Amino acid sequence: MTRDRASTTFRIGPLPILAVAVATLYFARAILIPLAFALTLTLILSPAVGWLHRIRIGRAPAVFIVVLLAVGTAGGLAWTMGNQLIDVANALPNYRQNIDRKIQAMRMPTRNALGRAAQSVQEIGKELSNPTGAPPATAARSHAARRALPTQPDGPVPVQVVDQPRNGLQNVGDLIKPFIAPLGITGIVLIFTVFMLAKKEDLRNRLLRLVGLSQLNLMTQALDDATRRISRYLLLQFLVNAAFGLVFGTGLYFIGVPYAFLWGTIAALMRLVPYVGILVAGALPLVLSLVVFDTWTPPLLVMGLGVGLELITGNLVEPLLYGAHTGISSLAILVAAVFWTVLWGPAGLVLSTPLTVCLLVLGRYVPQLSFLHVLLGDEPVLDPQAQLYQRLLAMDSAEARSVVDIFLKAHSRLELYDLVMIPALTLAEQDRHRGAIDAAREEFLFLSVNELIAELSDYQPPAGDTSESENEPAPETAPIEPSGDSRRILCLPAFDQADEIAAAMLAQLLEQQGNVALSFLAGSNFNELIALVTPGPNDVICISALPPYALAPARKMCKQIKARYPAINVVVAVWGFTGDSEKAKASFERTRPDQLFTSLGQTLEYIRQPNGELPAPAVVEAYK
Repeated sequence: MTRDRASTTFRIGPLPILAVAVATLYFARAILIPLAFALTLTLILSPAVGWLHRIRIGRAPAVFIVVLLAVGTAGGLAWTMGNQLIDVANALPNYRQNIDRKIQAMRMPTRNALGRAAQSVQEIGKELSNPTGAPPATAARSHAARRALPTQPDGPVPVQVVDQPRNGLQNVGDLIKPFIAPLGITGIVLIFTVFMLAKKEDLRNRLLRLVGLSQLNLMTQALDDATRRISRYLLLQFLVNAAFGLVFGTGLYFIGVPYAFLWGTIAALMRLVPYVGILVAGALPLVLSLVVFDTWTPPLLVMGLGVGLELITGNLVEPLLYGAHTGISSLAILVAAVFWTVLWGPAGLVLSTPLTVCLLVLGRYVPQLSFLHVLLGDEPVLDPQAQLYQRLLAMDSAEARSVVDIFLKAHSRLELYDLVMIPALTLAEQDRHRGAIDAAREEFLFLSVNELIAELSDYQPPAGDTSESENEPAPETAPIEPSGDSRRILCLPAFDQADEIAAAMLAQLLEQQGNVALSFLAGSNFNELIALVTPGPNDVICISALPPYALAPARKMCKQIKARYPAINVVVAVWGFTGDSEKAKASFERTRPDQLFTSLGQTLEYIRQPNGELPAPAVVEAYK
């Protein structure tokens, strides 16, 4: 019975969950918008409440003091700005002559060809609007004559309803009616904020209990991560907006715009509304400069100041600061602003970044919502090896080379081969054995990788570069001298071209260390190779094999070598092998190799040791 019930259950995919969540956000926006604003204010005011609480002030008095100071500061700022805006409005009639001159200057002149053409178009429009074809003067005289004759109405006389005179209470009601809804929402936000500040620990504990004790660690990490990211974002936004308003107000002051620091304060506040607020804040001083000044130079300076500051702040400062501290990509911030604006209107535009940070954290810690972290996060979605392989599949050698160049800025050539190029070749081998790569792409891929290796043969790290791994056996800037026993390392591919490329990487690094290394082509007859280069007693034969089908051809080649040269040192390198190396070595049975390694770093360390002593396995950290 239990099995039957289990068979009837099904998992709900992420798309239905996302659709239900979006519908809930939309239809419950009347409650969720004040709650989101209250949560944002709670994050802003919590440090101040915590500081007062640490100096032995009770929780309730601390919340009361902080909220009272915040409301008082906001109210005082609004009162001051409102009075100055009224002064600006009262001063506008003094500049009526400037306004008239600007309007006349903006009208199209009639002396040039463009002005005459516009006047002709207007005259043609007037003629077309007269259907009788009579001159305008004649039509006017006939209309006046008809008005002079007494006429009787042809139909019923329309009745006009006249409202009673309004009293003072009705006028006051009409005056305060537009402010009732905003004041009500503000009151709800303040109530929520006070409650959240006073019951912060209780709300946190209830949320942790709701998700269950088994998820306590995960939920704690998620809450700490979200709080840290949003707090940093709000702090950075405050600093950036304050600096923007200060620079903008100072620039307006030197240009000579009246009430310069009022416009700077408005600009700092309006930048809380992404993408739209700065347009409104910049339009006000621009219009005032058009009214106040006789010439066009100050308005142009105001426009240049606003546009220049916004370009620098929006395209340089904010992407670097906000993206780095919120974990959201710049494109995701823009898309999120559009999404929340469509969903919640202007309030959603203001709250778009904090809300998106919460979604990012959910995607990071909730497996069912991991796609949110992939879509919104600024972390690299593809590892370098996957990027390189994808660009090679797209037959884009320029971008493939760019992936290599970017990786080399922070890593060595050994790490590039071990962590990027060999894993990319492994991905190619997996697809090739499944028949997922056509012949043209396969040829392009192997040719491009060979070209990259050839270009890196003379690679030297930049001067002063400290990115060399501590586990790398030999710094590329200080190769060792070849030993006196004339030892050679013969790098043999186990089977196909991918094994050949990996062998070429090993030979290149060995030569850079000062060894004598020979790399052979895949598909060559083994007996011919051995006859061509007779191995000496001090030589080392390294069999290069690349998964997934690497052990079988490596085992066959090792058997042939051991049968002909039983005393020679044979190393099998199964690049990137993630299984048990001892079990893999045991699979060679009686013809076991002397050593079996899985990375270039281990192989190089072994060959560098005098008398072939086996060092401790070299560990190459995975790229992160």
